[in-house]
Amino acid sequence: MDTELSGNVALCTAATSGLGLASAESLAAEGTNVVVCGRTESRLEAARERIEAAGPGEVRALEADITDPDHATALVEKTVETFGGLDHLVTSAGGPPSGSFLETSIESWYDAYDLLVMSVVRVTRAAYPHLQESGAGTIVNITSRSVREAIDDLVLSNAVRRAVIGLMQTQAREFAPEIRVNAVLPGAHETARIEELIDDAVDRGEYDSYEAGYDDWASDVPMGRIGEPRELGDVVAFLSSPRASFVTGAAVPVDGGSIRE
Repeated sequence: MDTELSGNVALCTAATSGLGLASAESLAAEGTNVVVCGRTESRLEAARERIEAAGPGEVRALEADITDPDHATALVEKTVETFGGLDHLVTSAGGPPSGSFLETSIESWYDAYDLLVMSVVRVTRAAYPHLQESGAGTIVNITSRSVREAIDDLVLSNAVRRAVIGLMQTQAREFAPEIRVNAVLPGAHETARIEELIDDAVDRGEYDSYEAGYDDWASDVPMGRIGEPRELGDVVAFLSSPRASFVTGAAVPVDGGSIRE
C-alpha cells in the first residue's frame, strides 16, 4: 500500500530510542524526511544512523530538551528551516517514575505533568501554523495503554497521560479539517527499556533467564507475545498518511489485545 508520505516532513520528539525511534524509522521507510530530537549526543548519532538505514528520507537529529519552552520552539523552527515546512508531528516522551500514590511526591506530579503534557502543548503550539499550511498536517501522540486501564504502581502514567487524550480529542475538533490529531496507546513492546527491566529482574533473582521474564511479560497478552517496536511505528505512519484521511480524534490501542475494558 502506498502511504503517499514520500517527500513529506515529520518531526518526532524524544525519538532516539524506543517507540519514538521506531515511529521515525517507519516514517523514513515511507520516504518521509525526518527530524528527531533527544538530549544525549551519542544516542542522537546512533538514532540518525538507524533511521537513515530504514529508508530514503533525509534525517536530522537535533539536541533538545522538550521540557524547555525555548528548545521546543527552536526545534520546530530548525525543522522548518531545514526542510522548508512541516507536515507531521509525532510526540513522545520518556516514562515518568513508577510508584504508588502514597510513595509519589508532589514534586514528581509537577515533573510528570511537564514531561508528558506540557511538552506536547509547547511543541504543538509551535508546530500548528506550519501543519495548518501543509495541506497534509497530522499529529500523533504516543501515550500508553494506561490511559484506558490503570497499571499497578504507575500512578503518574495512569493519571497524567490521560490529559494528553483529552488534549488530543479537543485539538481534533478545533484543528479539523486542516489537521488530523490522533493518539496511539502502546502496550508492552520489546524496547531497550523493557529489556532493561527484564534483565534487572533476572539479576534480582525474580526470573531464571531473560526468556522466562519475557514469557511473564507476555503471559497476559492475548497475542501471546510482546510487541515489536516497529509494529507500533507502522501504525503511527499509517495514521500520519492520507490513507487514514477520515481518522481523527482516535485513541488506537497497539497492545496485542491487553486492554480489558
